[in-house]
Amino acid sequence: MNIRHLSFRLLQVYIQVVRLGTVSAAARALHLTQPTVSLQLKKLAEAVDEPLFDSRDGRMVTTLIGDELYLAACDVLGRFEDFNSFLEQARSGHSGNLSIGIVTTAKYVVPRILGAFYRQFPNVNVTLNIGNREHILGRFARQEDDLYVFSHPPSGVAVQARRILRNPLQVIAPLDHWAVGKQSLGFADLQRERFLIREPGSATRMMFESWLINNGMQLGATMQIESNEAIRLSVAAGLGLSVISAHTLQEGREQLAILSVDGFPLESNWYLVTRKDRRLHYAALQLIQFMADNLHHCVDPAMVAADIASLARHFSCAAPT
Repeated sequence: MNIRHLSFRLLQVYIQVVRLGTVSAAARALHLTQPTVSLQLKKLAEAVDEPLFDSRDGRMVTTLIGDELYLAACDVLGRFEDFNSFLEQARSGHSGNLSIGIVTTAKYVVPRILGAFYRQFPNVNVTLNIGNREHILGRFARQEDDLYVFSHPPSGVAVQARRILRNPLQVIAPLDHWAVGKQSLGFADLQRERFLIREPGSATRMMFESWLINNGMQLGATMQIESNEAIRLSVAAGLGLSVISAHTLQEGREQLAILSVDGFPLESNWYLVTRKDRRLHYAALQLIQFMADNLHHCVDPAMVAADIASLARHFSCAAPT
């Protein structure tokens, strides 16, 4: 059999003739003329190079080979009907695969969003990749994910970013620290304190260092710790002070104090980021629309960016076709 001579249309015609028993009935069902159906059957028989029907009492009855062809045709067309259903679901964003790269601090919030999304779209498989800013920047450069969440987005012509959540940075101290309860502290009052800071390249550290430079300040003693959880524990244990995301602080069980320091909290934001040179597939667009419609239900509404309603339109307009 020369499979190149087969087509979906030939198989559709054949299935109808087998099911209805006559060329005329199949022609009516397919809205074709009888000669057209007869020609299709002839082409199919030539492609198979075996007789497909016996004629009995005016009805067309399949031969042994015709029976097998019928089963194969039903299987092929059935599989493509399944694919078409899948395609419709994928185009609606109700199924598919989605990979998201997020910076470490966002791990305290993004799962809340994804949990609510999963309950509405259980057939979308999401892979969450978490790392420090340098690691997620690498994934962005290699185009390893569909969506990214940064508190300090990368730069460049390929970057498409939109603010989604506020991420204020606060000065924290152990409960027994001398500055706890004092109002309107100047940062100069704390410069002799040891500060626990994240690794170079961390967005929190970048924001803090930028603020220090802009205000003509510098730190004295520092200790570098590459984990928000370890920073919280270390501050609670009295190893020093730190500047940390309000979301990170809320997720911890440690007893910590937020100091009232002039200029704080530092206003930072989380951004949803995509690449302009990569087409967003339907599951990614569905998540963006879901966030635009439901983000205020997933997190503290006071933390949601004011322009969240335009999120989906922003990315849809920017996506390449």
